[in-house]
Amino acid sequence: MTKEEELLIPYYYDNIMETRKWIDEIPFIKFKKEWEVKIIPPFAGATVRFMVKLLDKQVSVYLDCYNRLASMDTPYWEIHPYDNDVYRCEINDTESLLKAIEHTLGTINTPFLID
Repeated sequence: MTKEEELLIPYYYDNIMETRKWIDEIPFIKFKKEWEVKIIPPFAGATVRFMVKLLDKQVSVYLDCYNRLASMDTPYWEIHPYDNDVYRCEINDTESLLKAIEHTLGTINTPFLID
C-alpha cells in the first residue's frame, strides 16, 4: 500500500461509519464520579468503545450503530460481563446502561430487570 493510499483510510472509515452523524446522535452519559473510564479505539465494527473500572472490577462497553456485532434493529449499547452474559439497551436508554454497569461493578446488589 502506498503512503497516499494509507492516508485515505481514515476518510474511508469516516464515510463508512458516518462519524459526523453520530457526533450528534450519541447521548451524553453522566458517569459516577468514583468510576474510572478508559476510552478505547472502536474495533470489530463498533462505533464507540470504552471500559469502566471500580476498584478491582471492570466492564467493557460498546455502541453498535449498524447491527454488526449482535442482533438489534436499532443502535444499542452492550456491556460485558453482565451476570455471566451480556446486557444490551437502546442508544438513548443511558439510565438502563448505567444501572447495568453499576450491577456488574457491584455497586448495586439487585440484578437489573429488563422491562
